[in-house]
Amino acid sequence: MELNSKVPPGPMAEKWTRHKFDMKLVNPANKRKYSVIVVGSGLAGASAAASLAELGYKVSCFCYQDSPRRAHSIAAQGGINAAKNYQNDGDSIERLFYDTIKGGDFRAREANVHRLAEVSVNIIDQCVAQGVPFAREYSGLLANRSFGGAQVSRTFYARGQTGQQLLLGAYQALERQVGLGTVAMHTRHEMQELVVVDGKARGIVARDLVTGAVESHVADAVILATGGYGTVFHLATYAKGANGTAIWRAYKKGAAFANPCYTQIHPTCIPVTGDYQSKLTLMSESLRNDGRIWVPKAQGDRRPPGQIPEEERDYYLERKYPAFGNLSPRDISSRAAKEVCDEGRGVGRTGLGVYLDFADAIDRLGEDAIRERYGNLFDMYERITDEDPYKVPMRIYPASHYTMGGLWVDYNLMSTIEGLFVLGEANFSDHGANRLGASALMQGLADGYFVAPYTIGDYFGTVRTFDKIRADHPAFREAEAGVADRARRLLSIKGDRTPDEFHRELGKIMWNHCGMGRNEEGLKEALTKLPALKEEFWRGVRVLGTETELNQSLETAGRVADLIELGQLLCLDALERRESCGAHFREEYQTPDHEAQRDDENFCHVAAWEYKGDDAPPARHVEPLSFEAVHLQTRSYK
Repeated sequence: MELNSKVPPGPMAEKWTRHKFDMKLVNPANKRKYSVIVVGSGLAGASAAASLAELGYKVSCFCYQDSPRRAHSIAAQGGINAAKNYQNDGDSIERLFYDTIKGGDFRAREANVHRLAEVSVNIIDQCVAQGVPFAREYSGLLANRSFGGAQVSRTFYARGQTGQQLLLGAYQALERQVGLGTVAMHTRHEMQELVVVDGKARGIVARDLVTGAVESHVADAVILATGGYGTVFHLATYAKGANGTAIWRAYKKGAAFANPCYTQIHPTCIPVTGDYQSKLTLMSESLRNDGRIWVPKAQGDRRPPGQIPEEERDYYLERKYPAFGNLSPRDISSRAAKEVCDEGRGVGRTGLGVYLDFADAIDRLGEDAIRERYGNLFDMYERITDEDPYKVPMRIYPASHYTMGGLWVDYNLMSTIEGLFVLGEANFSDHGANRLGASALMQGLADGYFVAPYTIGDYFGTVRTFDKIRADHPAFREAEAGVADRARRLLSIKGDRTPDEFHRELGKIMWNHCGMGRNEEGLKEALTKLPALKEEFWRGVRVLGTETELNQSLETAGRVADLIELGQLLCLDALERRESCGAHFREEYQTPDHEAQRDDENFCHVAAWEYKGDDAPPARHVEPLSFEAVHLQTRSYK
């Protein structure tokens, strides 16, 4: 397998502009001859589908929800980054580029990150034109706030509902094209298989989740914009239905899977309360602008927070990282929270929590100002915990939130399968080993609105003609048969454990052995337990109902089966990467003050895994990372 990044030549700041000029074009009349399938309708998928249809391509868009508006992008709270420098505080495209490279601990491809910083400024203009109600200053200018890993204010927001408002903007653009007949929308459809013909991605097999019908859909190119695989940890901030099936099935068809061990833990989540929770709830990173994080200085101090005097509190982020304080990056903040809890200074019933305290901000600004900035987030917290955060500090603890790893893509966002493009969180390209807050929305919209429409046109202009195939092509028939056989096999097991039980067990294995802290012994133990769990799953799962009806048990079983296999690859990747970088923290490789210790000589590369069969170990390939605009250096936020 060849990993050709196809990064264009020339100075970093000119690569994307020159590349756009050098790419082949498809004239407007010919665009109608090409068809594209978009899997996923979140920010990346909806923006790509709307943009491609507006250009004239025939587009089919698929999502498993009943409406594109229910895509998980809706859950993003705090904001979206853009290098507008409206605050005149020293921001620029170069600074956003540098912050993102440094935030990812120098494990991202430079050229992709610079392009992301460049197009960020266009995203805000696009969204304002769509009517996205960003917060504004008294003057009417768009407001900004700070996020982790940055010392400037570049995050645009709509209270704590930024993802929802951005998704509604992309959704309106998508629905306009649906109304014009240029996009065929397939809701309640889940991709089950990628179909490859003569080395090119030519369509998908999907299951109608209402009727159970297995359908083939043909196109000239396929886009996967299906999000991340963080539900491999079971308890996560993802929607309950979020899963890694689409990218996992593509991996099994030949798409390289890059850096699966790069999974982000978010430090600002409501702590776990019991074994039978279905998911966890995120409290926006934006809260760390005004909230101060602390724990008692003494171990085992169980007094209510209001009874602990100031001199007996440890504002540990402010103490350890004075330059960034409570807005230190997510990986660093998460490990710091785990460290104080491991010392016995955690708060709450379980001891796995720290305080996020707004008392100082309320005293300084007044409750009305805090309510205006974060009111809906405070209301959500109170509904979940029955505690009023205006009166007592929030309790937070890290949880699985995002995956920087994903399918490998080149500069054009094409995977190792020709004609298969991967956008947003589903690919690996922009965030290295740790994503900075408010950059997920930025990448999803950048890929969908401003990158894929160019690069897919270049692909069509290069290939020019595609064999005219139909859904009765042998490759599609074979894929349909495989999907049907898999469903029948799951239904025939008749075991005594539900898919959710297996998912919970998978999550415990992954969190305990490949969570915030990882070591060789634990990873090897996980790589013993996971094959045994897979064997037990295929022997002992019980799936009710039939394949010819709405069957959520069957849906869940298929997703869990994929996540168990994905978990094995994640642990294998973590074992092979013998360094600490970003959110990948190998406990054997840390500095004396417990910071991540990179090994640039041996691991300054992307690790991309190639599927070799169910009974053979995957092959590990390497794309070296070189840095010409930013010099490799020790990452420090002190």
